[in-house]
Amino acid sequence: MTRLLLHTAVATALAAGTLGLTQPARTSSSDGVHTVRVPDGDPHQRSLAPRTTEPFSMIGVTWDDPDAALDGTAHVRTRSRESGAWSAWRALDTDVRTPETGPDRHRAGVRGGTQPLWTGPSDGVQVRVSGGRLPKGLRVELVDPDGGADAVQATAVEPDVVEPDVVEPAAGAPHAERPAVTSRSAWGADESLVKDPPTYTTDTKAMFVHHTAGTNDYTCAQSASIVRGVFLYHVQSNGWNDIGYHFLVDKCGTVFEGRAGGMDKPVLGAHTYGFNTATSSVSVLGDYSKTTANTAVRESVAKVAAWKLGLYGIDPTGTVVLTAGADNGKYKAGQKATLHRISGHRDGYPTECPGRHLYSDLPRIRTLAGKAARPDEMAAGHDEMATGPDEMAADPAGPGTEDTTVAFPR
Repeated sequence: MTRLLLHTAVATALAAGTLGLTQPARTSSSDGVHTVRVPDGDPHQRSLAPRTTEPFSMIGVTWDDPDAALDGTAHVRTRSRESGAWSAWRALDTDVRTPETGPDRHRAGVRGGTQPLWTGPSDGVQVRVSGGRLPKGLRVELVDPDGGADAVQATAVEPDVVEPDVVEPAAGAPHAERPAVTSRSAWGADESLVKDPPTYTTDTKAMFVHHTAGTNDYTCAQSASIVRGVFLYHVQSNGWNDIGYHFLVDKCGTVFEGRAGGMDKPVLGAHTYGFNTATSSVSVLGDYSKTTANTAVRESVAKVAAWKLGLYGIDPTGTVVLTAGADNGKYKAGQKATLHRISGHRDGYPTECPGRHLYSDLPRIRTLAGKAARPDEMAAGHDEMATGPDEMAADPAGPGTEDTTVAFPR
């Protein structure tokens, strides 16, 4: 113990002295999230020098004004707790927006922020933020989803008995079976952090597909920790009431329950700025800008979408007219948008999400969802089950492949 304390003291001294920190940033922690303030200074460039930190496995950057955008870039490098080696510089996605309506917008303490990045067990950080006039109150969010808690074993939960008040589709309407889902209790959601009851809308008209971005360098045994990390970041760092997504899927195809309130209910989410009302969402853990999605991912996204939309008698292969609830850079508030029932995040908001490869898979996912919504058709012909999660490593399309363009009627 003495040697450990000495090692920590030396490392801290190095971070504060040798690395040139003249004014240590203030730090604080709360329920699995340790924050470090980025010192004020140049309005166009801020940085946090390399330093030893509390343990963390996920990182992001937030700022005071929830409506302010980070017009620039945020890069981080982190130090592995296992090897002591520093990572290369990695960019944080900056396309997150505070929801246009609901408690996630109006709660006290709501902050703007980047997407979180999964780093694996780490204990050191360096940060550089640059661009246009940077928002005030920048701070680094270090999320430790396993800190101080017993290990959580994530297990798939088979479909529950349907509750009496669940919406039943009309006779003959598309209706898929509910896939196995890892419940909030199974992945370890701390329900004491969710302060307000869920908000319900009247309908679910479409499903938006996302990716969490960041990295695909995780094992599926870590997926529950990643989901807990996203939950903590959305609640403790962004200041939202709950995790923003309704469902999450890992690269092995495991489905996780997201926002509380009932998977079979029209819960208001925080996922697609301008189109959160009357829509649902599923986010795939990983970055699909460079990596292709595998069969397990496509199957799980399709099954979730088919089941959720089927509760309202909706054909998942169709289109729908939605009204934008805010000016979001792609649509004006009140503008009508004709979108696929299963759309990518980029269809409703100016972003690369869910990555060019997962986006190009959406036509295939819609076809699979259509088959899942009609079990007889699924049984008649289905060729998507042959390959497994190891397909994640391959990128047969190659770096020069262009996005698949989907034309939407306007």
